[in-house]
Amino acid sequence: MHAIVDTLELARTYAAARYGATVQGQPIALHVGVPAVELERAWPSERYAFLTAWNPASQPQSRKANDRADEALRARLDEAGVARVGAWAEASDGGWYEPGWLAHGLSLETLDALAREFGQAGTLSWMHGEPVHLRMVVPRPASTAGLRWVDWVE
Repeated sequence: MHAIVDTLELARTYAAARYGATVQGQPIALHVGVPAVELERAWPSERYAFLTAWNPASQPQSRKANDRADEALRARLDEAGVARVGAWAEASDGGWYEPGWLAHGLSLETLDALAREFGQAGTLSWMHGEPVHLRMVVPRPASTAGLRWVDWVE
């Protein structure tokens, strides 16, 4: 298991990050707390989820290690029969970038299990028409002030 030092700061960083997915060759931006109208119009589904396997516990890994982890995640998504498109997450200052996958119809239970399996502290999940939520798969800190669109899974 990977240790996360400051979950509140990490959640704030993840909530402020830029996310996106490529649908039909077009990049579409996603933001925590904002409905994904453009994406939902281009790629309809009832439920959406974003997940990456890169850099477990926000600790930089080699490209080779990240590629192996991504290959394993893709295999797990294939086993689950989940439709997906390429997606990404990047720090608001551009200093951190991770490719990942935006999936259709992935249950919260499966999403959380995959996040834990691949050492991820956070994912995105939302229902069609609702704002994008950040799902933190780490213990909730005592104070979560200012994190309205963050769901804590322990």
